[in-house]
Amino acid sequence: MIKIITFTAVLFLFACAAQKKAADSAELPPCLKAKIDSMTLDPNEGSPQSITRYRYHYQTVYYMKAPCCDKYNIVLDSVCNILGYPDGGFTGKGDGKMPGFFKEATAGKVVWSLNSSK
Repeated sequence: MIKIITFTAVLFLFACAAQKKAADSAELPPCLKAKIDSMTLDPNEGSPQSITRYRYHYQTVYYMKAPCCDKYNIVLDSVCNILGYPDGGFTGKGDGKMPGFFKEATAGKVVWSLNSSK
């Protein structure tokens, strides 16, 4: 009897974990999923470290953390248009076109990370 209860509990935990991962990946627009896949396949690009969804200037945007130190971190809209690079690069200050991004962006939620995709 204990084996059946333990087995059922383990199955339930795995089902919950799989459902959460599916829900998180469902929060990404298809174009962003495709961008992650193409970056991962390109050894010069590498996979992004994480993607955080924000509200910024009355729209949903996605902040993509670059895989390495001197690359720009990108902000994309929901159809993957590049809005700017708020930080990263050699200076760490991005391209200078979104200096107030982190002060103005709200409701940040990590919707994808390299660790969760494995």
